[in-house]
Order: sequence, then C-alpha cells, then structure tokens
Amino acid sequence: MCGRYASTRSPQDLVQLFGVTEWHPDERLEPSWNVAPTDDVWAVLERAPRGAQDDTAAVERQLRPLRWGLVPSWAKDVKVGARMINARVETVHEKPAFRRAFAKRRCLLPADGFYEWEQVTDPATGKARKQPYFIHPEDDQVMALAGLYEYWRDPGVKDDDDPGAWLLTCTVITTEATDAAGRVHPRMPLALTPDHYDAWLDPRHQDPGHLRALLGQPADGRLDARPVSTAVNNVRNDGPHLLDPVTA
Repeated sequence: MCGRYASTRSPQDLVQLFGVTEWHPDERLEPSWNVAPTDDVWAVLERAPRGAQDDTAAVERQLRPLRWGLVPSWAKDVKVGARMINARVETVHEKPAFRRAFAKRRCLLPADGFYEWEQVTDPATGKARKQPYFIHPEDDQVMALAGLYEYWRDPGVKDDDDPGAWLLTCTVITTEATDAAGRVHPRMPLALTPDHYDAWLDPRHQDPGHLRALLGQPADGRLDARPVSTAVNNVRNDGPHLLDPVTA
C-alpha cells in the first residue's frame, strides 16, 4: 500500500511542471513531509468547464486540493474514505468504489517520494518492530503518482451551488513492488511519465486496457530507499528532518 508520502513542491512549481491552465492562488496547501490519509493534497486533473453540455467540450487542466481517501458518490458517510486511500491496479477497473472514477476521473498526485515500512527485529530488545523507509527517485525529480478522484454530495447541504455541498476526494493506484521498493514492502504506488500525462488525464479516454498500459514504476524503477526515523509514524510530526537517514 501507499499510506504516507511527501509533497513539498509549491503550487507555482506544480503549475509549470504539469502544464496547468487553471489554478486559484487563494487555494493553498503547506508543504508536507508526512502526508497522511484524510489530509488535503495537490492533484492535477482535467475537467470540462462547468455547464458544458457534452463530452466534446475542451477540458481544462486544473491544480486542485483534494482530500486523500476516496469517498464514492453513493457512500452514505465520508468516513469510508479513510479505508480507500489505495486502489489496486489489478482490480481498479472492476471494483464498484473505483470503476466509474477510473473511466472518467483520473488525476496525478505530485510527490517527492513515499514511505513504506519493513518488519524487522530490534537488536536491542529482540522484539519485532516496523522500520520506515523513504523511497524516492534517484534524481529527486517529482513523482506523478497515478490517482483517481470522485465527487461526493453532502446531503446536509441543500444548495448545489454552496461550496460546502461537494467534497472532492482521491486515491492512489498501487501495484506489486519491484526493485528498491520491493525490498521493503510488497506493494508500491504507480506513476506516469510526462509523455503519458495527456492520455491519462483526458476524461474522454476510457478504454481500461489502454489506460492501464500507461502506468509504470515511479522513476522507471530507479528508486532509492533509505531508512528514516520512526518519527514519521506519528502523523503530527512534520518537517524535512523526517527524511534524514538513520541506521536501520
């Protein structure tokens, strides 16, 4: 799974990196070295302008804050999102919670890297514990994690035009881990290369086989995994010191 990641790029940088055409400067998120489920995260997505009547309308590439943990449109409670932070690539096109979003509502989630935990034996105590690792591209380039997003209508808000009527949430698509990530944990997030951004984000592209073929290993598998402090285990901890290497 992918349960934590780091995302510290400024929105101005992300606008340039991903060719975004619409971003509202009043929407801001602080850099985070410990992004956790239910946090708001930056997402790059494409949508037709509001009020467009058909699928032929030109789409706009947007940078928007979304809540991590997908809440399906039919969910009765937003709490279900905490259990849907990941979608398995093997079944994402079939699962009721994800298949509609996979067809039309795909996004990119910018990340510096992600955390995974390895079960180890503490030499001092002889007890089992989980050692966190920070896994990131060797060249430290931004990762474009493959994601899905969904709209959830809050039944407690009467007016559709009220900003509080709609909650936008997202999930990270994962696969079997390989290379550096695979030595730590059996699952890892999927990512896209810049030449696949357009096809992945375009809501008019809906062939499951073609879409899944766009997905690949982050940084083409050229990843570095280093042990870091267990301070990252606490979601309240944040800051660049979380990425400092430690002795495993």
